[in-house]
Amino acid sequence: MSTVTTRPSTPASPGAPHVPERLGPLVTMRHGLQLTWRSVLKIKANPEEVLGLMLQPVMFVTLFVFVFGQAMMGDWQTYRDFLMPGIIAQSVIFATMGTGFTLSQDVEKGIFDRFRSLPIARSAPLIGAILGDLVRYAITVVMVLLVGLAIGFRPEGGVVGVVSAAGLILLFAFALCWMSAFVGMLARTPMAVQSFAMILLFPLTFGSSAFVSPDDMPGWLAPIAANNPVTHVVDAMRALMLDGDAGGPVAWTLVWAVIITAIFFPLAVWAYRRRT
Repeated sequence: MSTVTTRPSTPASPGAPHVPERLGPLVTMRHGLQLTWRSVLKIKANPEEVLGLMLQPVMFVTLFVFVFGQAMMGDWQTYRDFLMPGIIAQSVIFATMGTGFTLSQDVEKGIFDRFRSLPIARSAPLIGAILGDLVRYAITVVMVLLVGLAIGFRPEGGVVGVVSAAGLILLFAFALCWMSAFVGMLARTPMAVQSFAMILLFPLTFGSSAFVSPDDMPGWLAPIAANNPVTHVVDAMRALMLDGDAGGPVAWTLVWAVIITAIFFPLAVWAYRRRT
C-alpha cells in the first residue's frame, strides 16, 4: 500500500496549498490524466493547430507520391502502397517535436510555476502534456490514412492491420515524446528546442526504410538504415497494413520503445524538476 510522505512541519503562508512531497504512482497518474484533459482542450481552443494537422498530411502525401513515385518505382501507384506506412510514421514522428516545443513555451510563460503551487504530483504536468499530445498524433494518423484512401490506397491487412499499425506508431511516438520533453527542458528557448529536435529526428526518419528500401542505399548507409529504430517501426507498419510477416519488426519496435522510454523518461523528469 503506497504511502504519502509530507514535508516536516514548516511554516506555510495562510491559504497556501498543502503539497505532498511524494505521492503514490496511482495518484500521480490520476493527476496526470486530469491535466491530459487540459492538453486536449487546448486543441479545441486552437483551430489553426487542427488545420495544420489536416493540411500537412495532404502536402506530404501529394509531394512524395506524385513527385517522386514515378522515379522511385516506375509508377506512382506502386510507390504509394510502399510509402503510406512510412508517411504515417514520418508525420507522427515529426509531430513529437511539438511536445518539447510546447513544454518550453509553458515554462517561459510561467504556467508550470502555477502548477507547482497546486497540491498535485510534481511530474503530473509533464505526464499530462505527453498523453494529451497522443490525441494530436492520432488525428495525424487518421488524416494521412484518409488522404491515402482518397488516392487509391487499399491496405490488404484490413481494419485489424491498420488499427494495429496505428497503435504501434502511437506507442513508438509515446517513447519519442520523452526524448522531445528532455530536449524541451534542456534548451533555453522554444526555437532552440525545434532546432535540436530537427537535428535528432531528420536523420532517424530519412535514414530509414520510410521512403527507400535500405537495399537501394549506398553500401556504408544500408546497414545503418537497416538497424535504425524508425526502420523497424515502418517495416512493422508496412507488414501489418499490407498483410506481410510482421513478427520480427513488431518485436524490434517494442524493444526500441522500451529502451527509448527507459532512457529518456527519467532524464525528462529530472530535467523538468531541475528547470521548474
